[in-house]
Amino acid sequence: MTDTVVAVVVTHRRPDALASSLAAVAAQSRTPDHLVVVDNDNDPRVAELVGAQPLPTTFLGSRRNLGGAGGFALGMLHALALGADWVWLADDDGRPADDGVLAELLACAARHRLAAVSPMVCDVNDPGRLAFPLRRGLVWRRRVDELRTDANSDLLGGIASFFNGALFAATTLEVIGVPDLRLFVRGDETELHRRLVRSGLPFGTCLTTSYLHPQGGDEFKPILGGRMHAQYPDDPAKRFFTYRNRGYLLAQPGLRRLLAQEWLRFGWFFLVTRRDPAGLREWIRLRRMGRRERFRRPEQ
Repeated sequence: MTDTVVAVVVTHRRPDALASSLAAVAAQSRTPDHLVVVDNDNDPRVAELVGAQPLPTTFLGSRRNLGGAGGFALGMLHALALGADWVWLADDDGRPADDGVLAELLACAARHRLAAVSPMVCDVNDPGRLAFPLRRGLVWRRRVDELRTDANSDLLGGIASFFNGALFAATTLEVIGVPDLRLFVRGDETELHRRLVRSGLPFGTCLTTSYLHPQGGDEFKPILGGRMHAQYPDDPAKRFFTYRNRGYLLAQPGLRRLLAQEWLRFGWFFLVTRRDPAGLREWIRLRRMGRRERFRRPEQ
């Protein structure tokens, strides 16, 4: 395949994890034609690490923390400016599971004529387990074998995880744009997914390859006997961005149908499961901020 592939990695104060991620990206059998690393801490050590990679690289050190949303937006736009036909996204705390991930994603995109394709995102400590639970209808899937329900299919259509190994055609980004800087972190991937769904372009998850990432499913707390889940990060800053940004997201076309379910889910979680009325009031305050597009950060 003669198309140009530019890999984009966003990092913030995790040089050791980044080193593992970049090593796995550089070791791909189909090596990216260029690597762009956006460092939200503008660390000279990271610049040195990037410059030592065995492929053409660009280091973009930001003196302002742009978050995941702004970091990926900057990196994706730079990749397009470099002439990328495909843009391959990765975070600093994850890595391709083996050296054939990029080649398999390109092959899957060609077989199914996809505008974007992601690998399965699996637990780095248990690759048979998904790093994030995935809901299909009312059923939550937590393991790889629960996704591979059709032995003849290598694609899970209409579902993808974008910032952990996803591959986008440049023409796709021209249609859906890049992540929204205002979201900073949390929900930026969901918002991009919303735009891709509404575009009508074909995309999905390739079931024959995977990307390894620390387990993130512990934030999703089961309610109603496990039939539903409520996201509750332990870190207050993560809760702030998660709930504020979801307030914005659920006011957007394509996601408004989930609003009644959202109130049921979090009302039950805070009042019945946690018995925490103050937590519910804070959730309401934060989601109202997002709905009104008040995107100030906590310290502001």
